[in-house]
Amino acid sequence: MSGLPRPDARTVAVIAALGALAPLVTLVVWRRQDLLGVVLALLCVLLTMVAGVAASAARQGDVPEPADRPAAAGPPELMPYGLDADTLDALDSRDALRAVRDRRRGSGGFSDR
Repeated sequence: MSGLPRPDARTVAVIAALGALAPLVTLVVWRRQDLLGVVLALLCVLLTMVAGVAASAARQGDVPEPADRPAAAGPPELMPYGLDADTLDALDSRDALRAVRDRRRGSGGFSDR
């Protein structure tokens, strides 16, 4: 089953880009507006997408994997534990957000004002 080696992403990108150029030139020269023109246009789009995905895969292959990134985006004292994005979206007023912040700090929801 391993008769042929798999080409790398750069090779696939170059071959697909050159393959997309051929139907594009054919469309421009022939100026066909029938079923053959539509098929050539779709083939050009398909090969262009393959070339783009292969080029993206080649770029990602060059970047090394980061070693164990931390899960939190910020310091733990700033992260609102127990709140998710839906809850924060539902809390649209400033008073509700202030109450959540005060409850988290342990002040019981009373402010000093």
